Amino acid sequence: MEVRMDLSRIVISDTSEQQIIVLQEHEGSRQFPIVIGLAEALAIDRRVKSISTPRPLTHDLLANVIRELNGELEKIVIHDLRDHIFFAKLVIRSDGKLIEVDSRPSDAIALGVASDAAIYVTENVLRQVCESPES
Repeated sequence: MEVRMDLSRIVISDTSEQQIIVLQEHEGSRQFPIVIGLAEALAIDRRVKSISTPRPLTHDLLANVIRELNGELEKIVIHDLRDHIFFAKLVIRSDGKLIEVDSRPSDAIALGVASDAAIYVTENVLRQVCESPES
């Protein structure tokens, strides 16, 4: 089962290599942080704030490639957690088919926030990261 999540916060620190994004359950109270790199945090922040650049950056490029290939980013799914590492996939609809592409959660979210793609986390991952899972 997949649970819809929202990007709740982006915590950017000038004094650390590790940045944090917080995902919160769309219609619930469960939330958890994901540690990401500075470049990805800045990309997410830029895309959330709709700040454009003169030339496409990496996540813009990928969004353009998906669009030019007549695809649409349907959703992002964080589906696994192993050794404190989250695993995600992009779910892209193209020519009536769903294509799943392996991704780091930070890259998937940076790509998805600009296109309003829904973020999902599997119940299994939520149980691992939330102390008191809801039924």
